[in-house]
Amino acid sequence: MGFVVVLLVLAGVVVMMGPKLAVAIRRLRSLRRPASVPKVFQSRQREAVPPGLNPKTQRVLLACARLSNWLRANDHGDLARELRGAAARITSNEPAGLYALQTVLRKVRALSVDERSQERWQVLSNELRIAVQDRFEQLELLPFKRP
Repeated sequence: MGFVVVLLVLAGVVVMMGPKLAVAIRRLRSLRRPASVPKVFQSRQREAVPPGLNPKTQRVLLACARLSNWLRANDHGDLARELRGAAARITSNEPAGLYALQTVLRKVRALSVDERSQERWQVLSNELRIAVQDRFEQLELLPFKRP
């Protein structure tokens, strides 16, 4: 008899809840342990990073950094700043950055330095010049020579 009473009470509750019964069942199910880990505790997705730079472009940037550091250490801060600005332009617009580097490189080559640091200056400027020329050739930005 107790079983029949419980069934009648449950039937009465179901009739009283009516259409809200489905919502109540969903709420009861949500009280169970979730099947997945909450988003707060999940590892965050890494943001899409731009593709890596071309190895020759990296070589240009490395040579540019070396020469820029040398210029700054030898009291040529303005040229070092121009050189870093041109190198920064490479990451957003590579051809424009290469042309800017070529312009700054002309200024660097016209620089007069003392005899004891002349050799290091020549090595660094030649390294940058060769790296820039290689990247220009790879991108086919140099004008073609007519025979």
